[in-house]
Amino acid sequence: MGTKTISLADDAYEKLKAHKREGESFSDVVRRLTGGVTLAEYHGAIEEETADELATIVDRRREERADTHRERVSEFADELDE
Repeated sequence: MGTKTISLADDAYEKLKAHKREGESFSDVVRRLTGGVTLAEYHGAIEEETADELATIVDRRREERADTHRERVSEFADELDE
C-alpha cells in the first residue's frame, strides 16, 4: 500500500489529532472517521431502562401505523366495491 503526503491547516490537524486514539496512526483515524457508523459504536450509550421505554414506544407506533394502513386499505377496497 502506497502513501500520500497531504497538507492540513493547523486547525484541521488539531481536530484530527484530537480524534486520534492511543496506538492509532493518522491513517487509522481517517479510516475510522470516514468509514460510517456501526450500531456497535452506540452500545451502552443509553440506560437499559430508557432503551426499553424507547423500544416500547417504537413498537406501539409501528402497530398504530399498521392499524392505520389496514384501515386505509379496507376503506379503499370498500370504495372499489361500490
